[in-house]
Amino acid sequence: MDDHQPQSVRVERRPVSERESRAANGPDWDRYADEYQATHGAFLGDAGFVWGPEGHTEDELRILGDVAGLDVLEVGSGAGQCSRWVRTHGGRGFGLDLSHRQLQHSLRLDEETGVRVPSVRGTATDLPFAPQSFDIVFCSFGALQFISDIDDAVAEVARVLRPGGRFAFSVTHPTRWMFPDDPGDAGLTATQSYWDRTPYVEIDDASGVVSYVEHHRTLGDWVRILAGHGFALGDLVEPEWPADHDRVWGGWSRSRGLLTPGTAIFVAHLAQA
Repeated sequence: MDDHQPQSVRVERRPVSERESRAANGPDWDRYADEYQATHGAFLGDAGFVWGPEGHTEDELRILGDVAGLDVLEVGSGAGQCSRWVRTHGGRGFGLDLSHRQLQHSLRLDEETGVRVPSVRGTATDLPFAPQSFDIVFCSFGALQFISDIDDAVAEVARVLRPGGRFAFSVTHPTRWMFPDDPGDAGLTATQSYWDRTPYVEIDDASGVVSYVEHHRTLGDWVRILAGHGFALGDLVEPEWPADHDRVWGGWSRSRGLLTPGTAIFVAHLAQA
């Protein structure tokens, strides 16, 4: 969930490699981490598990099921709030994130809460874990939509999961890519083809360097990617906007959320050996 745009950038839609995506998004999250945690930390909770800007929690949705006694990896863990929730519910939660500064915030919350989440700096396309290390891998608006080589990332999830393991992740709802990233009325008019998968790119005007990248896949793309790596899709959750929820987060808002989905949560299981 990203709701910032650095000053003095120009926006383009063009192909971007995995190397360029990673080189942009790691430093971008390092720059943005302090503001992100200051702005959204209370909403997320120090040991909370929020699946998207709509505010639905794991306690409500039960996407992961009972995590007690299970090994659970969060890909794109940020400050480890969701993994910390896993640990408070009896699971062995571990975090991985590309941003050094986000992981520093995770260490801060470890100390403040007394609930420590072992975390490593790394990328989803090359997970630094042995095969069949985890019962569950999940991602709450982290990592996956910032990756170009998504097949490599899903293959890595399949590698580190045990047979029958669960893979759950939330991303910007693919239909949202048809609309401007605007929480107001202007964001209710489709302006772009749903099938245009060209990445969204921000380029720093001063240096000419790509500073932020986000990738788009359709619902069908996600189904095929999962199936291609041995996953069976068990559920696709499209959380509705709560009637009493007024928070604006980037392009997510009450006026849009009451009419069209902003988040998609995929729940899949790896085939048994």
